[in-house]
Amino acid sequence: MVHSKGNERDRAIKEGTPTEDSGSPDLTYSSSPGTEPGTLLTVEVVRSLAGVALLRADFAHLQIVTGNSLPFALYEWQSAWCRHFLRQDHGIVDHPMFHVVRDNDGTCVAIVPLILTRRRLGVLNFASVGLLGADPAITEIRAALVQPGYEERVARALHLSLENGRDWDWMEWIGNDDRFSAAIGRLRSLSWQPIAPSYVLDLPPTWEEFRAGLKRNIRESLRRCYNSLKRDAHQFEFKLAQSPSAVQDALQRLFVLHALRANMKSTVEHADRFAGAALRQFVYDVCGDLAARGMVRVFQLEIAGQVVASRIGFVVGDSLYLYYSGFDPEWSKYSVMTTTVAEAIKYAIEQGLKTVNLSPGNDISKTRWGPREVPAQAAYEHSGRVRSRLLRHAYLKARSGEGLQGWLLRRLAGARRNWN
Repeated sequence: MVHSKGNERDRAIKEGTPTEDSGSPDLTYSSSPGTEPGTLLTVEVVRSLAGVALLRADFAHLQIVTGNSLPFALYEWQSAWCRHFLRQDHGIVDHPMFHVVRDNDGTCVAIVPLILTRRRLGVLNFASVGLLGADPAITEIRAALVQPGYEERVARALHLSLENGRDWDWMEWIGNDDRFSAAIGRLRSLSWQPIAPSYVLDLPPTWEEFRAGLKRNIRESLRRCYNSLKRDAHQFEFKLAQSPSAVQDALQRLFVLHALRANMKSTVEHADRFAGAALRQFVYDVCGDLAARGMVRVFQLEIAGQVVASRIGFVVGDSLYLYYSGFDPEWSKYSVMTTTVAEAIKYAIEQGLKTVNLSPGNDISKTRWGPREVPAQAAYEHSGRVRSRLLRHAYLKARSGEGLQGWLLRRLAGARRNWN
């Protein structure tokens, strides 16, 4: 059973870029009966950028019905990711494999954005599948969008679709501890393992109420942050960049501050996530797209006409997601980053937002605020072939840089991604 979304979609199906290995059309269809009488779900497998580009309305619908609060699950993020990071060369070839699930009326009830990656390592050829976002921690949380109430049926439809096309050697699953992940785990006999959780603040109506609920140590830390600046006669101005042009300008300074923070040697080590020009360009582009929708906030702490601390934020639904940051080490004794986060939380409360997501990672900069923990988990699945198990073991050894496999991967540069 096929549901058409109109002439534009039909034209794109015919004209979409085929997959390199099979020459299959942009969209393939399978159907799966649901658990309720009369329920039929169809699964479209989108295999080209042209097909992904036609999913904007479906993403917008799911944004409403799921209450999604993650920027990484938005159409703009996923479309930009495919444009920037899908690789097509001798060593690595990526293909979209978005599974779009619809109900009887053709309404989208789920999008599971899978990416198929084919690698060539010497004489070996192998393929893996995972949720979109296999990058150097730029996509902090990888997730599917599934309409509440459809989790079990979507999981079954996805399971049957994947069983009909096992042209991969292994698959990496990532998800929250929710009904959809539980259903996929049962159907595919996954052994879930915990990964870095996220930390979310539930916001009261006022800053005063929020501050009163904090532990004594963070309240004292906040007092010192503000008082130390006053004591040394420094006045700060909290600025907000949110128009597309202002965001682009603010990002330039943030990248500089982020690199300065990464180069600090006397504190907890932080990687420079934007060291590669390709990574910076992706952030410029995706933030430009989201700023046009009013969803980006770059929080800036300015002292004496110079931005000394900055953090990117995304307003998605009724939530603020705090993304990467940076600060000038010369101002570190004033804890300017803590002040910036505090001002961002104040802003969220003033705007009537319900939550602030502090991002994944169990470190004191997040847990000191007293957030609730949102567990996450991952699992690996083999195709069942002995060859696939052996290939994955060899590939992981090569990635680690150890032994003969590591030497081979270093020699075969085409099998490694270049994020620069």
